[in-house]
Amino acid sequence: MQNIPIHSIDSPAVVLDLIYRLKVRDVMTREPFTLGAKNSMGELRSLLKKQSITGVPVVGEGRILGIVSMEDVLQAMDEQNLDKSVSRYMSRKLIVLEEDMPVFFAISYFGRYSYRRFPVVTKENRLVGIVTSRDITGRLLVEANHEIERLEGLEKKYSKEQPIPEHIERWFRVEHYDFENAGYASTEIKKALKSRGIDGKTARRIAITAYELEMNLVLHSNGGSIHFLMDGNRALLQTDDSGPGIPDIEKALTEGYSTATEWVRSLGFGAGMGLVNVNRVSDEFQVTSEPARGTHTNSIIFLKKGVNHEGS
Repeated sequence: MQNIPIHSIDSPAVVLDLIYRLKVRDVMTREPFTLGAKNSMGELRSLLKKQSITGVPVVGEGRILGIVSMEDVLQAMDEQNLDKSVSRYMSRKLIVLEEDMPVFFAISYFGRYSYRRFPVVTKENRLVGIVTSRDITGRLLVEANHEIERLEGLEKKYSKEQPIPEHIERWFRVEHYDFENAGYASTEIKKALKSRGIDGKTARRIAITAYELEMNLVLHSNGGSIHFLMDGNRALLQTDDSGPGIPDIEKALTEGYSTATEWVRSLGFGAGMGLVNVNRVSDEFQVTSEPARGTHTNSIIFLKKGVNHEGS
């Protein structure tokens, strides 16, 4: 999963769109097999063999206590302890996903950690599912096929029934740390690009810009707005926020420089590539900022006319 190029210009646009739009709840396995803390390692071995799985959460009163896997079974067998409880072998150092997180969180977790599965919990920490890399790739393939069929129908519709609109303008409000809605603005902008029939590579550049600017507001600002304008020959993306501002713009445009907190980094963000990516894919890009007062960004990408969904 760590090889999915989320920010690559050459990534299939439909995959990027799905990664931004889908939530963890959309790809997880619901009602996963579980065991209680008092179940034995022998029972775990039987469950894994019968269901052809490699690990399960351990729960108590609906809350996750730990995870046990085939590796734990092998250790218990070596120690001749299959009669011992799973609580003796389960891992208590858990890394979990919340069900309303976007899928790109799960993808970043598989790239960041060496685990094969992640439990999915509600905000109240109740177990509702489990996610493996196979869950994500399988759902992306299914959704990508559906999206390609939809785009083919859309292309026929616009080529035969009506002219494509020449002017589109949208405003979006983005809240600080609102991960549940993170990706909404960039997804809506992507839909507008599809309706306009922008060529695939240009659409990906605009989509990357929209996503990076939106996540910059979510992660680093006190909240702000995105203004999207598409006219006859250009796409304009502007953001404004109320602070805290960027102390050193030149550093912020340097690859690897980041002011992200440790918590943000633990979520798989804060690599110092957001504004760098925007600057890289934009035809024109400006950033102005005042400490404690806010930041304004302005990105322009020139359009190419002609419907082209190749690679979408």
